[in-house]
Amino acid sequence: MNPLPILYQDEFLVAVNKPSGLLVHRTSLDRHETENAMHIVRDQLGKWVYPFHRLDRATSGVLLFALDKEMARRMTQSFTDGTISKTYLAVVRGFTKESERIDHPLKEMIDRMACQGSDRDKPGKEAVTEYRRLATVELPHPVGRYATARYSLVKATPLTGRNHQIRRHLKHIFHPVIGDTAYGDGKHNEFFRQQFDCRRMLLHARELSFVHPHGGTRLSLEAPLDTAFSALLRVLKWDAAACPA
Repeated sequence: MNPLPILYQDEFLVAVNKPSGLLVHRTSLDRHETENAMHIVRDQLGKWVYPFHRLDRATSGVLLFALDKEMARRMTQSFTDGTISKTYLAVVRGFTKESERIDHPLKEMIDRMACQGSDRDKPGKEAVTEYRRLATVELPHPVGRYATARYSLVKATPLTGRNHQIRRHLKHIFHPVIGDTAYGDGKHNEFFRQQFDCRRMLLHARELSFVHPHGGTRLSLEAPLDTAFSALLRVLKWDAAACPA
């Protein structure tokens, strides 16, 4: 695996631009996968890194690691306290509202192998996501039962940190992320593969903003889109809209 682009580094933290398809760290859910971002960054820097921030395997974008245990603890607390702002770009099925606040509890995701005795009937936890529509397009191609195919580009901000929150919330409002094989629409995913040779989930962690625990400086770390995502936005004439103020 090639080294990951470093977006920011000091003596306490390092931020990289994670590609779609790469695990953050080893997991029992992907026992046979040998490559992960934590090991790659460790080898790049020649020092141990501590994960406290997660991105889904299929999601690209800003990923943070701590360079010591104390910073990992403090940043974990910042995420828990909700003082870290996260912004994502997503391409979704259909025309969304101009903006919306999705306040919909989400049940904790359970590893069936590791949690055989856990309570699957627990109520969902508070989960809130806000989004703003940046652009739309209607393509003259029949997908499913409709004569045309409609899509939106949205800027999404999760205000809580549940597993797969943005993906599950967008599915909940019937605008699933394109390329999402777990919560998405298979017909539209296939259309993007056939029409645009797009084989990744179109969800990108664009920006992470927080106050640095050491020194109090506010950092805003932004990850550029990869080649495939950028090319798709150009084809759909959305490249300018993908850089919202």
